[in-house]
Amino acid sequence: MNWLALTIGNSRLHWAYFVGEILQDAWDSNYLPAATVNRLAQRLAAGKFPLEILPPSPTNSLSKIHNQQSKLPIYLASVVPEQTALWQSYPDIRVMTLDQLPLEGLYPTLGIDRALAVLGAGEVWGLPSLVIDAGTALTFTSADVNHRLVGGAILPGLRLQLQSLTQRTAALPPIELPQEMPPRFAVNTPEAIQSGVIYTVLAGIKDFIQAWWQKFPGSRVILTGGDRATLFAYLQIQFPEIASQIISDPNLIFMGMRSVVLSS
Repeated sequence: MNWLALTIGNSRLHWAYFVGEILQDAWDSNYLPAATVNRLAQRLAAGKFPLEILPPSPTNSLSKIHNQQSKLPIYLASVVPEQTALWQSYPDIRVMTLDQLPLEGLYPTLGIDRALAVLGAGEVWGLPSLVIDAGTALTFTSADVNHRLVGGAILPGLRLQLQSLTQRTAALPPIELPQEMPPRFAVNTPEAIQSGVIYTVLAGIKDFIQAWWQKFPGSRVILTGGDRATLFAYLQIQFPEIASQIISDPNLIFMGMRSVVLSS
């Protein structure tokens, strides 16, 4: 069975294309306008799968699907209710919920993305695992060997912290994440903002990882999310011994979704 996984995050859409259990491709796109989603639904209902409407993947893997194929289910995991409602017009949409996940101890307001990521970590890397998702929000989510949620934490992600200072203050300028670590004791405003956000976030991550390893010595820590590579590079500079024990995996949520699909 060919199928699409769609994760709706706070900032973007995250796509994956599967043939059975094999992940063929994964990519991101901006939110699609309502008119585009409706057109996609109408064309599919008419028996045509319009590849030109979907955002292209880097490897154009969807070109393997014939345009006359009338069924391509989308498994949807979303943390944005308005976007979830928008995709309900798609004829074969299958919305994932917490009660479908083979995890214990989940609480009702836990984000489906966090739960799927830790489920995917268990599928690929084994449990216990601590997942650090560097997205719009920076989240920590963990589960033990019995597939029971241990818990976690949420704070604003790197870019969101930078944006909030620009939006909620009168004089601080817009700042981007630097490729290199900024000086800790900066002598200009842009680098002072970068220093404050980056060094504080890294210190917090180190503290959470060390606390996790005290609880579960030798267990896995997996980094995922859109700012994964940037954050990992900072960790390699600031805390190389910790970074050397961290796994970077961009597809944890999709692996969690695959687990649910294959078990259904």
